[in-house]
Amino acid sequence: MVNNMNVSVRDVNPEVFREFKSEAVKEDLKVGTALTQALQNWLEARTKKKRKGSFLDLKPFDWGPGNENISERVDEILYGWKK
Repeated sequence: MVNNMNVSVRDVNPEVFREFKSEAVKEDLKVGTALTQALQNWLEARTKKKRKGSFLDLKPFDWGPGNENISERVDEILYGWKK
C-alpha cells in the first residue's frame, strides 16, 4: 500500500518549476504524479551510474553500410570460424 504525502521543497528554480508544471498539464498529469515519475527516473539513473561498466549497459553501435556482418568477420579473423 502506498501512502501519499504532502511535501514542501525549498530552493526550486521558479522557471524550471513552471515549465515542469506546464509539461505535466500537457500530459494530463497531476504535478505530484509527474514529480514522482521524475524522482523515480532520477533514482534509476543514479542506480545505473553505480553499475557503470556493466556488460548490460552496453548499447548497440551502427558501424554504417557494408558492416552488417561485422561480428561474423571478427569471428573469422580472431578464431578462424567461417560460416
